[in-house]
Amino acid sequence: MKWFIILKELKYRKANFMLALLALVLAVTLFVSFFTLGQALKKETIRLTRDMGFNLSIIPEATDMNDYWISGYSKVTMPQEYIKSLIQFKDLSYAHLTATLHHTIQWKDKDVILTGVSPELEVEGNRQKTPMLFLVPQGAVYLGYELASQFGVLPGDSIDLLGKQFFVEKTLVETGSQEDIKIYLDLPELQDLVNMKGKINEIKALNCLCLAEGVDPTEYLREQLGQVLPKAKVIVNKTIATARKQQRHTIENYFAVILPIVIVVCFIWIAALAVINVNDRKQEIGIFRAVGFGSFSIAWLFIGKSLIIGVLAAVVGYLIGIALSMQLGPGIFKITSASIQVDYILLLWSLLIAPIGAAVATIIPSLLAIFQDPSTTLSHE
Repeated sequence: MKWFIILKELKYRKANFMLALLALVLAVTLFVSFFTLGQALKKETIRLTRDMGFNLSIIPEATDMNDYWISGYSKVTMPQEYIKSLIQFKDLSYAHLTATLHHTIQWKDKDVILTGVSPELEVEGNRQKTPMLFLVPQGAVYLGYELASQFGVLPGDSIDLLGKQFFVEKTLVETGSQEDIKIYLDLPELQDLVNMKGKINEIKALNCLCLAEGVDPTEYLREQLGQVLPKAKVIVNKTIATARKQQRHTIENYFAVILPIVIVVCFIWIAALAVINVNDRKQEIGIFRAVGFGSFSIAWLFIGKSLIIGVLAAVVGYLIGIALSMQLGPGIFKITSASIQVDYILLLWSLLIAPIGAAVATIIPSLLAIFQDPSTTLSHE
């Protein structure tokens, strides 16, 4: 009987029903689309800030730092086995560990830097991540922009390095840095070429330590490294590290503030509509009370209506939110568009939160209806 009355109420008061439904559909749509696109935005931000480059360099402790900053790399070497010690250390706050060897030679009467790179490794137990640095095939090289441009070298050409022929796999884009005069090779191949088998002079890495705003992770990173490799030291590129952390915190704070505000405004809208509904139905409520309807039955007319609206809004809002995310997301997030997927857990959350939220927003108007004196209400007729 009660549900029949509620359904009749929805049919009779279409305008109020549609406005309340619209408010809640908007809230659910924003929740679903913001959450779905927010996850993609976080991944995109992580990927873009990651692509700013490695922000940690692990070099031999004996490195002359003045020479290091002038040449761009350490002239002192260390065993390649060091990287294995790092990946075996659990809970290490370093990711994308890459062993590298740098060596300067004369090539076409120019000083160029040969850089051998190894495949990236992750600390044991960590999920394998997308590589940050390319992997050069054996027998091939990647040529820096300035060298390729100055000497007219194209992909597919062959070049001579220390008496050995190499196939130019790729010429790199301009970076405006020392990278433009580098020639990249496979690490073991460069080690053989310059008689430095098993030797490296740098391990590149990325700081994956997430600390509170304003906290410098440098000392903690150095303390960790000291436990594993006491004969090495870590150089932190604080410009890149700070930019990455601030950007990620900005995104997280933005969604933490905006989404609750939008949802609260929508539920205030619903509560306001419920108050209007109560005021419009004072005489009707008085009649219900006069013929024996109890307080719970009167409250249920409003709360039950909100539950129905909540369920409908959850389904409709979820479908619209997912559709918007799938339509707009790939155009906004070029790198992580594949991560934008239908998430049915959000539907379950919508079916839980929307009806309950709508019912809670209706509690105060329902109490107003319950405590109205039917004799006072009907005396105005």
